[in-house]
Amino acid sequence: YSYDIIKKSGEFVINLTNEKLAKIADECGVKSGRDIDKWKVLKIEQLPSKVVAASSIKESPVCIECKVEDIIELGSHHMFIAKVVAVNVDAKYMDKKNKFDLTKADMVVYNHGEYIGLSKVLGTFGYSVRKKKIRK
Repeated sequence: YSYDIIKKSGEFVINLTNEKLAKIADECGVKSGRDIDKWKVLKIEQLPSKVVAASSIKESPVCIECKVEDIIELGSHHMFIAKVVAVNVDAKYMDKKNKFDLTKADMVVYNHGEYIGLSKVLGTFGYSVRKKKIRK
């Protein structure tokens, strides 16, 4: 269903998921928009995108607007190659240095059938080789 819409319109929005949206994202993945109105059934709010006609999800921490540049046929699936034309970030997830705060946003990734949270900082760049400070 989504494939036909993206192919016809030539654009789409990637709405990144956080822990609050994980169950909704899963339900979006297992139910087709052909059968239900996901906006109404899942009680998510549409937000007009800035560049593309496709709606963004208001509750999403980051919405990435894309325009299709190519479609590569891969046998059973097709891959859309797209240009990012706008990135919209909810300001409440930005820190004092105007950097996106993953720990605040409670982002989630999907990996081989599992939703995994990303809110824990493991280290900063170079921490694996940094010399420990010696106290005098």
